Parts: sequence; structure tokens; C-alpha cells
Amino acid sequence: MSEFGCVYLVGAGPGDPELLTVKALRLLREADVVVYDRLVSAAILDLIPAGTTRIFVGKAAGNHHLPQDEINALLVGLARSRGKVVRLKGGDPFVFGRGSEEALHLRRHGVRFQVVPGITTATAISAETGIPLTHRGLAGGVRFVTGHARNDLELDIDWSKTADPDTTLVIYMGLTNIGEIAANLIAAGLPPDTPAAAIASGTLADQRQCVTRLADLPRTLEDLDFKPPVLMIIGRVAGLAGALNWRDLAYERDEGMAERQTGHG
Repeated sequence: MSEFGCVYLVGAGPGDPELLTVKALRLLREADVVVYDRLVSAAILDLIPAGTTRIFVGKAAGNHHLPQDEINALLVGLARSRGKVVRLKGGDPFVFGRGSEEALHLRRHGVRFQVVPGITTATAISAETGIPLTHRGLAGGVRFVTGHARNDLELDIDWSKTADPDTTLVIYMGLTNIGEIAANLIAAGLPPDTPAAAIASGTLADQRQCVTRLADLPRTLEDLDFKPPVLMIIGRVAGLAGALNWRDLAYERDEGMAERQTGHG
């Protein structure tokens, strides 16, 4: 493997640059080239030093800037320069990020690689919105699923196992198919009044969120005109969003401190 450079499969986290790992930030500053996805935020891209080569390979539903096999070949080609290649992915490389596919391709071609984890969107948004993924008496487990199928095929989900009221369901990339998802979950036995949250652009300045009933989620998202990326959290824990909204408390505390420091209040 010594004839090649090294490819670092780096998780950029959910978008807030303060949620990058220390290692991810160091690699961005040291990289010779950064190959990045659509969901990597502009604030994180701004951390890449001027002069570093950047290559965009983003994907959106029905619109792939580069097909996956071409991305794989690109990474091998870049590694031949013996440089430090950062493959920057939104969230975590191994959570719906195709990082394992790219790692296998690099391995087959004798290219050294490292995987640098990132904060996946589910845990970031859980913290941001005050919706715990597990909570004693409400949810003893959590299941991550993708709500998007390749080439518009039918979703490959075992609905009978997924519709578990004791498990939190987190759906990535499910906005387009939320009507089908909600109907199938209810048909499989999940109560229609199960709390359901949807969060768009989580952790970013333009974050939007709503909490409603599972049966009402498709219509609510349509009425609110949510745009991708959207993460959905379905389960009894979503009902805690109001009680655990720590940001309201933080703002009240900060405002109170400011008043005391200025002699008001």
C-alpha cells in the first residue's frame, strides 16, 4: 500500500462547525485536496485553507453530480499523488454516508485509508431539539432507517418490525416518501397519535422544526413547505420536545445575566 497516499473518510457532522471533531479540523487544515458532499455546510468549507484543492461530488435525489463508482475511482486517482486526501461527508461516514463502500473500494485498490467519525445528524438533532433518542419508560431502543430508495424503487423496510412503540424511529432522507412511510407504520400497528418530529437543516441558523402526530406528519410537512435535508424522529420521546427545550432556558439565563451586568431588571 506504500505506493499511494492516504484517504481520510471524515465525518463533518450535521453542519455546525463547532460540532466538528478536533481530528477532523486538523485534517481539513492539513489536506492537499478535499472531496466534499452536498450536505457539508458552507461554514465548514470556510475552514479549509485558501489554496487547498476542493472537489464537489454532491448528490441530491435524482441529481448526482458524480455517480458513486466515479467517486470511488476519483479517490483512488487522487491517492496516487501520495498526498493527503480528505473525503468530507456530512454527518458520519458510516451512517448512510456510503463510507463503507468507498473504504472497500480503496482497500481493493491498495490505498491506505482512515475513518474519522462525525456526529451523526440523529444525535446532533436529538441534543439540539431536546428529543432524547431513548428514555426510560418511553423508548428502550432506537432504530435508524433511510426513507429513500435508489432509483425510486419501493422502500426496503420491514414495517412489522419498524412499527414498534417501544423503539424510537429515526428516518433519514424521508421527506419525499413520508406519506408512504406514515401510512405503512400505521398499517403495521403504530398508533396514529404517536408523537412525530421533523427537523430541517438541523443545527444550522435556518433550522426549522415541528412536532405533531404521526398521522398528521405528511400534511404538516406539506403545509410548512419543509425542504431537505429533513430528519424525522417518531416515537413517544418526541413528546418531550417542549419540556426539554434547553435552548429557551439558555436564552432566558443569558438574557438575565446581560440585564444584571448592565444594571437593568
